[in-house]
Amino acid sequence: MTIENPQLISELREILATADSKQLQEFCVSAHPASVAELISTLSSQEAWEVLRHAPYPLRSEILSHLNEDLQIEIVGSLPRHEVAHLLADMSSDDRVSLFKKLSEHLQESILPALAQAEREDIRRLSAYREGTAGAVMTSDYATLSPQLTASQAIELLRKVAPDKETIYYTYVVDKDRKLLGLVSLRELIVAHRDARVNDIMNPEVIFARVDDDQEDVARKMQKYDLIALPVLNDDDVIVGIVTFDDVADIIVDEATEDFHGMAAISHKTHPVIGDINMRDASILLLVRTRLPWLLVLVFVNIFSSAGLAYFEDTIKAVVALVFFLPLLINSSGNAGSQAATLMVRALATGKARLSDWFFLLGKEVLVAGILGVILGAAVSFIGIFRAGPEVTLVISTTMVLTVLFGSLVGMSLPFLLSKLQLDPATASAPLITSIADIGGILIYLNIATYILKDMIQVNGGL
Repeated sequence: MTIENPQLISELREILATADSKQLQEFCVSAHPASVAELISTLSSQEAWEVLRHAPYPLRSEILSHLNEDLQIEIVGSLPRHEVAHLLADMSSDDRVSLFKKLSEHLQESILPALAQAEREDIRRLSAYREGTAGAVMTSDYATLSPQLTASQAIELLRKVAPDKETIYYTYVVDKDRKLLGLVSLRELIVAHRDARVNDIMNPEVIFARVDDDQEDVARKMQKYDLIALPVLNDDDVIVGIVTFDDVADIIVDEATEDFHGMAAISHKTHPVIGDINMRDASILLLVRTRLPWLLVLVFVNIFSSAGLAYFEDTIKAVVALVFFLPLLINSSGNAGSQAATLMVRALATGKARLSDWFFLLGKEVLVAGILGVILGAAVSFIGIFRAGPEVTLVISTTMVLTVLFGSLVGMSLPFLLSKLQLDPATASAPLITSIADIGGILIYLNIATYILKDMIQVNGGL
C-alpha cells in the first residue's frame, strides 16, 4: 500500500463518505501502520481522525506515530483530553515524548493530569534533556536483568515483559542501584545452560552513550559497532534509557536534511523542522521565510563584487574582451569551492576528517586545486588565443589557476573554521562559498589584468 496509488485513496474516500465502520476498521488493520499512515496523510485532519478512531488500541497510537508532525498536532489538538491521554499512553516512550513536546503549553498542562503517574514522570524526565542529545531521543522501554538470575529465569522474565519493551534482543544487566554491569543477548541466553548465571554469560564490556552526548555522535557510534540498541547512562553510570536503530535512522535523516539545507543556505531558524514539510503542502510564506534570510545576507556580500568591478572600471573599458571571460573564471572558482566544501562538510560529518587534519588536508588541497587549475587554465587558453590574443590569454590562464586555487582553499577551510568556532560546518553553504569566490575571483582577475595589460590599457586611455 503506497500513497502513489490513487485508486486506494479514492476507495478510502468512498468508505469515509458511506461511514462504513466495519470497512474503516478493516482498512486500519489491513496493512503495516506506516503504510496506513502514509495513505491517510493525504486526508484532512478531521478525515484522518475519522479513519484512525476505528483502529483498535494500541494500533491507533502506532499509526498516529507514523504521521507527519503537523498532522499529528492537528489531530491531537482537536480531540478531548481523555482521548489524547489514551493515545499517548499507548505510544512508545520516545514517540510519546516527541509528540508531547510539539504540543502547545496549554494543551500539555491540560493532558498531563489525565495520564497515569508513571507516564507523567516519564514525560517530565525525558523532556528535561536538551534537544539534539542522546537523552532527548532515547526510550525508557528497555529490559534489565539481575546478574544472579539463571538463564531459564531470565528467559521467563523477558517473556513476560517483552510486549512493553522496545527490544529484548539486547538486555542490560544492572545492580540494585541500576548501574550498568554488562549486556546479554537473547541468543546467548537461549544457547546457555538453563542453570547458568546471567553474571557468567554477560559481556561486561558494554558500548554506551552519555545523556548529554550529541545525537549525531550516538548514531555514528551505533553505525560503527553495528548495534541495534545503545544504552544511555547518566553521570552516575546508571542506565536511564536506550537509543534504538529506528531512532538512529531518524537521526541520520534529520542530520542529512539539515546539512543539505545548510549547504543550500536555507534557514532552520525560521522553521526548525522544514525538512519534515511536504513541499506540496508548504505555504508560499513559509518557503519565502526559509530562503530569504541567507539570500538577503548574500545580496549585501555580493556588493563587494560590484565594488571590485567599479574600482577596475578603467581596465574593463580599455580591454573590453576581459568581460567575455569574467563569468567563466569566477564561476570556475565558485564551482571548485562548492566541490571542496561539500567533500569537507561530509568528511567532518562522518568523522572521516578532524580539526587536527586541517594542515595536512590544506597541503593536499593546494596540490589538487593546483593541478585542476592548470588543466582548466590550459583548456581556457585555447579559447583566449582565438578570442582575444596572447596577452589576454596569459591573463585568463593565470587567473584560472589562481581562482580555482582560491575557491578550493576557501571551500575546504571554511567548514574547518566553523567547526573550530563550534558552529555547524554545513553553514559553509554553496551560495556563501560562491559569493566569497566571486569576490576573490574578480579581484584576482582584474588585478592580474591591470598588471599584465598595463601597456595596452595606457594605449587605450584606460590609465
